[in-house]
Order: sequence, then structure tokens, then C-alpha cells
Amino acid sequence: MLANAISTLDMKTGMTKKGKRCFSRIGFIGLGNMGSHMARNILKKGYKLIVFDVNESAMSNLTDIGADRASSPAEMAKDVEVIVSMLPSNQHVLDVYNLKNGLLSSAKRNSLLIDSSTIDPFVSQTLAKEAKKLGLNFLDSPVSGGINAAKDGTLTFMVGGSKENFELAKTLLNCMGSRIIHCGDVGMGQAAKLCNNMLLGISMIGTAEAFNLGQKLGLDSKILTDIINSSSGKCWSSELYNPVPGWFWSHFNGQRFRTSTVCCD
Repeated sequence: MLANAISTLDMKTGMTKKGKRCFSRIGFIGLGNMGSHMARNILKKGYKLIVFDVNESAMSNLTDIGADRASSPAEMAKDVEVIVSMLPSNQHVLDVYNLKNGLLSSAKRNSLLIDSSTIDPFVSQTLAKEAKKLGLNFLDSPVSGGINAAKDGTLTFMVGGSKENFELAKTLLNCMGSRIIHCGDVGMGQAAKLCNNMLLGISMIGTAEAFNLGQKLGLDSKILTDIINSSSGKCWSSELYNPVPGWFWSHFNGQRFRTSTVCCD
């Protein structure tokens, strides 16, 4: 299906014969615990993918299965119509977009820039304004679901930006997620993600304190888990991210949501 869509693409306008824009080449920046799986899922759908990461090994893992590599964000931006970034912090995003070798220095007019990092909503809004001056389109599109959802392609995307750009991005985002939600203007995706993560942090603290109390009172943690997860105290933290060291952790292979990341959010 994708091959048919690409074959009908007018490379000058980026439009298919049916009047819908179709991206023939995708750029992906940031191949960490989340981004590596997201990029793999794009490849699985048949897209031509160009990747960039400061970690050469991370890039090699993708080029070994069919992706091309870029030497810098600026080089990538010259060759693609849409770029997804998945980076750790405000500063990483600003560096990728704004420095001498940044995306904004060489992105083609009408390119779509999708930032799936979790950052300050005001940073997203600032980048969107700079992108607009250059004739570029910008969406903030943070995700929820964690590493397992990134692997399975079942992430939730919280998208901020124009309705037109949201519709333009949906097909691509559906390669990586199962729920794609338009939250409003640029920055509102980040706002939704931060509110969700605040609630997650609160529930994780409560879950940890409940199990700590249970242990101090002599209650077996496995029994308490069974009770909580079939009672009114059930939550994502108790069911899927249980903080008790031991057999619970075997489900996660050591890849957990770091306390430092919650504090950053």
C-alpha cells in the first residue's frame, strides 16, 4: 500500500493523485531507549528512513536493518520531507534545531518537523514560531506508554499544532502508536504530557509508600500486589511499574522510568 502511495507522489508538491501529501523519506533524530524502537517501527512500515544520533552504535543498529545515516541534523534536513526527533531535554532539542548544523539551518520549505521529546511547552512554542518564519511546519508530539509500548508500536501521542499538520502527521504517527490525540495548538501536547507525568509521579510515590508500609507491618508484597490490583487502589504504577525490588523487576530487564526523568518533567 505504501509503495503504491509513493509511486503516485509528485515530488515537487509532495501530493498524491488523490490530493493527500505523502512522505517518501523520513528523518529520525534520537535513537535512545524510546527512539530506537520508534524508528524501527517506521522502517517496518516500508518507509525510507534516515537516522542521526551522537551514538554511532545506535545508528549502526538501524543502518544494519535498512536505514541510511546522516552526518548531522542539517545534512538530514536537506534530504527529507518530515523529521521526528526524540531527545532527552530542552537543551538537546534546542541544539538539534538551532545550532550551526541544526534542522532550521537547512530544512526544505514546507517540511514537517515533529518533536516527540518531553520538554517545556514554551520551548515548543518558540521553535514553532522560528519554524513558521522559515516556511516550516512544527508539531510537538510527546508520547506515553514507555519502552514496551515503543517496541510494540502502541504509544499514545499527544499532539500540539494546527489541525492541518496533525492530519498530515497521523499516518506516520500510527506506525509508532495506537492512539493519536490532537490536544490543541503547539505546546498543548507537552502540557498534556506534563500533567500526565505529574499524576504518574504522585501515584508512584503513593504506591511505593503503600508497599513500604506493608513490608514494615510484615505483609508479603506479592499478596499485597494481588490485593491492590483487584481493588480500588489499582493503578498503572502498582500493576505495570511496581516499585518493589525482586520478582517484579524481571519483567522490565532493568529498563525503568528514572526518578531523574520524572523530576525533569
